[in-house]
Amino acid sequence: MSIPYRNLMLFAGVAVLYAATAMIYGWNLTLAIVNMALIGAIMALGVNMQWGYAGLFNIGVMGFVALGGLAAVVVSMPPVPEAWAAGGMGVILGLLIGAATVIAAMMIWARMPKGRARGVLVAGVLLAGFFLFRAVFDPATAAVEAVNPAGTGYLGGMGLPVLLAWPAGGVLAAGAAWLIGKTALGLRSDYLAIATLGISEIVIAVLKNEDWLARGVKNVTGIPRPWPVPYEVALQQRPGFGDWASGLGFDPATASSIIVKLGYAGLFLVVILVIVVALELALKSPWGRMMRAIRDNEVAAAAMGKDVTARHLQVFVLGSAIVGVAGAMMTTLDGQLTPGSYQPLRFTFLVWVMVVVGGSGNNWGSVLGGLLIWWLWVMVEPLGLAVMQAVTAGMADGHWLKAHLLDSAAHMRLLTMGVLLLVVLRFSPRGLIPEK
Repeated sequence: MSIPYRNLMLFAGVAVLYAATAMIYGWNLTLAIVNMALIGAIMALGVNMQWGYAGLFNIGVMGFVALGGLAAVVVSMPPVPEAWAAGGMGVILGLLIGAATVIAAMMIWARMPKGRARGVLVAGVLLAGFFLFRAVFDPATAAVEAVNPAGTGYLGGMGLPVLLAWPAGGVLAAGAAWLIGKTALGLRSDYLAIATLGISEIVIAVLKNEDWLARGVKNVTGIPRPWPVPYEVALQQRPGFGDWASGLGFDPATASSIIVKLGYAGLFLVVILVIVVALELALKSPWGRMMRAIRDNEVAAAAMGKDVTARHLQVFVLGSAIVGVAGAMMTTLDGQLTPGSYQPLRFTFLVWVMVVVGGSGNNWGSVLGGLLIWWLWVMVEPLGLAVMQAVTAGMADGHWLKAHLLDSAAHMRLLTMGVLLLVVLRFSPRGLIPEK
């Protein structure tokens, strides 16, 4: 079997899974899975760019996803005038003082000669700046968070179209990746992984605790939808919509929900196609060949005059930007930012499974992995429960083994991911669609 035909058959097999899901559970659920799978595939493309192109082991994916979600709030939500009047300028001034303190300490460290005086002066600047920062920042944030804390209690956003938040999420994640990369990319791969994981946890901690920024764990709801995706109520109120839906065999509520999900799916498909085409062109360019050479042998690439550290930083920033775009898309799809839902299991481990199973170094493999793994993540639990119910059908109610097996169905997700990883690494260690 030729490789293109084999790859086509793999995508066709995943399409059959989704079609079967639609026949059994309905199009509403299936399209919801499709939309999240497309977002997961975009995250996998970003991680694949870092790992498959350059061999960078980033397990801080969750932090970049969260930064993309934050961008959706900052860009699309309307500002809160009362909060800005109460302490908005104080917050801005405090942040500027903090940034100026760090920059001043860095300049002193870079320009002064080595010695005790340099250390003492840097420590003094940082200490003085910290107390000044807290003196300005703390009262301002307290005033902002006191403004209608049940409904707002934060500064709000810029009130711009939410579609602008998707590239903004990429820019925000790219900026954070640049800061991380400047300090962590000189580390060995295992230390880089630990550093990125720790920094992502810091990002989540900031989102959870800084209510003035995005309401913390109280969540931001009501994020507007992108054009041209409509609201279900608006669709149901259109003249003739109910008759049209009934003619197709749907009630108006279900039909409106399906149309909304189809609108999101269309937007997500456009984004993923643009990203895949750009990544394929980059991979086949001299830049892509250089990145693979650096990945395979850094010493030889450096001997040929390639700036390995600069190229690592470049690909780390680009991959993180793609993940940030996916994070903004996910928050837009959910219509809310919930910092408590960002868990490494879902937004780091699962994305890595998509890359490994699909085939690291192959963009289409990442897309396939995203579609397949997310379907399994959602559907394995109900399917596992059905299997357990069939297995225990002959057991008496109340039997300890029956109760244990039915309770264990909730853990089928983790078991399936582990078994799938083992099977793929044993029989196809380069993934379902290996790198050429």
